[in-house]
Amino acid sequence: MLHTVSLLIGLAGAWLLMSGHYDAMMLTFGAISCVFVTLLARRMDIIDHESHPLHMGWRLPHYWVWLLIEIIKANIDVARRIIDPKMPIEPHLFEIPMTQKTDLGRVIFANSITLTPGTVSLDIGNDTILVHALTQAGEDGLATGEMDAKVTELER
Repeated sequence: MLHTVSLLIGLAGAWLLMSGHYDAMMLTFGAISCVFVTLLARRMDIIDHESHPLHMGWRLPHYWVWLLIEIIKANIDVARRIIDPKMPIEPHLFEIPMTQKTDLGRVIFANSITLTPGTVSLDIGNDTILVHALTQAGEDGLATGEMDAKVTELER
């Protein structure tokens, strides 16, 4: 039930932010559409802990801040390599182990790798992810296991 209420609040908030209409008739139509979509999603049985990861709680915003900092650092590194032809670009593939136990954790880890400039997740295996990196530094950054550990902590 908590996931259903979370979906309804999220839909209502998104509708309010994006519609820009606050008169009674439009608010009524918005409320009706949010309730309809929530009931439809509940009937389809697609509201679960993966679609609304409430169990991650306050750890999720902390992870987003950390990931944003990593994205900025990787952006600067890739931009420097593009601007300075003396800096090496060594594209290569490698596999990195992952310790996540849930599908949601694995997807968050793979998407985090892809969001970080210079690396792209290509394939998720049972316990590994195939990654393409522009540089050896990109591989070395993932090999430390910091991102993997943070995502594993996030999914607990």
